[in-house]
Amino acid sequence: MIKENQRTLNQINGLTDVLILFPCMILAYFIRFTLFHGMPGHIGVSYYLMTVLCVSPLFWLLYGLMGLYDSFRAKNFLQEFSLLLRSNTIIFGILLAFFFAFKQFHLSRWTLFVFFALATIAVAVKRWFLRRLLRSFREHGYNLKHVLLIGCGEQAQAYCRAVQNDRTLGFCVDSYLAPRDCLPGIAYRGTYDALAHVLEHAAPDEVVIALEADEYPYLQSIIASSEKNGVKMSLIPFYNKYMPSRPSIDEVGNVSLVNLRHIPLDNIGNAFLKRAVDIVGSLLLIVCTSPIMLFAAIGVKLSSPGPILFKQERVGLNKKPFYMYKFRSMRVNDKQNTGWSTNSDPRKTKFGSFIRKFSIDELPQFFNVLMGDMSLVGPRPELPYFVNQFKESVPLYMVKHQVRPGITGWAQVNGFRGDTSIQGRIEHDIYYIENWTLLFDIKILFMTVFKFSNSETIVK
Repeated sequence: MIKENQRTLNQINGLTDVLILFPCMILAYFIRFTLFHGMPGHIGVSYYLMTVLCVSPLFWLLYGLMGLYDSFRAKNFLQEFSLLLRSNTIIFGILLAFFFAFKQFHLSRWTLFVFFALATIAVAVKRWFLRRLLRSFREHGYNLKHVLLIGCGEQAQAYCRAVQNDRTLGFCVDSYLAPRDCLPGIAYRGTYDALAHVLEHAAPDEVVIALEADEYPYLQSIIASSEKNGVKMSLIPFYNKYMPSRPSIDEVGNVSLVNLRHIPLDNIGNAFLKRAVDIVGSLLLIVCTSPIMLFAAIGVKLSSPGPILFKQERVGLNKKPFYMYKFRSMRVNDKQNTGWSTNSDPRKTKFGSFIRKFSIDELPQFFNVLMGDMSLVGPRPELPYFVNQFKESVPLYMVKHQVRPGITGWAQVNGFRGDTSIQGRIEHDIYYIENWTLLFDIKILFMTVFKFSNSETIVK
């Protein structure tokens, strides 16, 4: 039933993806030739619509290759939008290359550009609404994927909690096999030896294997029984807590190696793209915020004697120290380099409180970004003292130093700023590191803009 529903959903998704293209082209044509008074003698809209009809199979093909017709359970909306944007950019490039190669210059390039922009937005909005609709169905018990769970240990229990706490995932654990009955509220079907019998008399959509380390001798027979009955399988390894959120696998001969820390920014293309955005972005932001920085510099100088800028050693990429710059917000004090400052810190000036409230004191860090010490988005850098302290007490703390530190980050826009849970901050930092995309950076920057005014309970 689930497979039939998925096929139907894919057909609806594919059909609506293509149908949306036609009104997008009509709107693009209207914008180019009516709103902005295009050149006289241009070809009619019917020719543009015929072009859409001709390239629509290419949309279907590339969307399918990019996984845009896979189950919504497989990816979140941000990942889906990233694939959609990438697909449409490729199709736009192919179309332009075709027109240049065959000298088809009668089509307006601007009209095509507007069309692809509108199509990307329209298809994304449609898919977002479809996700919301499916979420509503699943919350009411429809369109669920029925699971037979193998195991009842720590990982099996964690899986049950996850799917029970979030019905929108669309999974329902109906029954399980284990050495003993230990999962209340779920039908117990016997030990692992009963799997073949259970699969013959039941029709689960998926078998989820969550064996403990000492139970792995059963794995071969469990896989054989599942494959014999043609049931889809998923495996939760007993070392799951050490697995990254998006693992990658290398092969050495016939041996598979699981990379325990997959970092997209290790890819030279991704690293180049992020650095290019940092350089262009920091230059633009320096120019745009220069009046504010001039105002802040004058205010700092008039508020108390001392330098305008305050520099502090922080730990950056590959654990290399660098000096991070801020507008000075406190009176000059020989203790100002030794720790955190709080709202009630007597060293802080009134003007310093003001620029901290609106994060104006952070603006000189755009120069850190331009110099390559920092990025616009990334984990916040720490003082060497706290790095040495946290690396002994906080698991995975040092992973954050595998990317450039940032002015803002995923942890900060989710409320983990200043005197908050260091464990929570690290979890968000690692999620960012393992799931980096350029769109993710853009999302964080937008969230930062809307949350720039903060209560500043404590700031480092």
